[in-house]
Amino acid sequence: MPDSPLIVARGLVKRFGDFVAVDGIDVEVRPGESFGFLGPNGAGKSSTMRMIGCVSPPSGGTLQVLGMDPATDGPRIRARLGVVPQRDSLDEELTVEENLWVYGRYFGLPRAVVQERAKELLEFAQLTDRASSIVEPLSGGMKRRLTIARGLVNTPDILLLDEPTTGLDPQARHVLWDRLFRLKREGVTLVLTTHYMDEAEQLCDRLVVMDRGRIVAEGSPRELIDTYSTREVLELRFDTDDHAHRLGDVDGIADRVEVLADRLLLYVRDGEAAHAEVLRRGLEPLSALVRRATLEDVFLHLTGRSLVD
Repeated sequence: MPDSPLIVARGLVKRFGDFVAVDGIDVEVRPGESFGFLGPNGAGKSSTMRMIGCVSPPSGGTLQVLGMDPATDGPRIRARLGVVPQRDSLDEELTVEENLWVYGRYFGLPRAVVQERAKELLEFAQLTDRASSIVEPLSGGMKRRLTIARGLVNTPDILLLDEPTTGLDPQARHVLWDRLFRLKREGVTLVLTTHYMDEAEQLCDRLVVMDRGRIVAEGSPRELIDTYSTREVLELRFDTDDHAHRLGDVDGIADRVEVLADRLLLYVRDGEAAHAEVLRRGLEPLSALVRRATLEDVFLHLTGRSLVD
């Protein structure tokens, strides 16, 4: 069936000795969607991706990728996957173009096909003018775009991206998001891990929030925010070493209050009205910021921790 899930995991487990990295998760990824695993470092995201990519066997549960079992059909599955690892593994002594040629030959593609595909991918990655450049001196953003282009050489059914923009500056991240958004519009199925809430909101149609190897929530970014947070958040910073001491001062203003080391987060329907009430009470915060709720707030509500902990 054309709409059957491309990835189905049931009770999926990954252990390393006594340590349980992935603790019985259920996941389905549908054709053409951009699906994300959101969580802090150590949540089990990369371990899950390695199982889906058929380079790490599950310790328990069941996993099907493209209707096949990774335990018996690993090579056939890998031939239909594109993989963008967390760290670039480019051949830095070769040129940009040669990296694509060599990778295409790994898949047994004819030389003429690889060369034509390389031209298309260099244009997609905005690297045409650097085709003959040695890779080593390129910027981090260029190397990341080349790694994504390389992952598309075999025209994969699924593109796996592990922390695609870690270490990039804001401008390079936005260029990369634009390239991935174009892939999504073309119907490429994307599966990505990230600990950046803005990245998940930008790229993911649907995602799971992971913490300590388990899934704690699932849905679209908008659904998760609507379910687990208020529409707006008022951030207050006071001149104090412990913001918990100011909880009584803001009692009754918000639906919920979270105490962080350097500020209070007031979860409210109307941030400006809440700020006006703070001032009416004679409180004098060092700073006050009204913002819309994000996936960071969802994670904080579900786990009591920040995504960057």
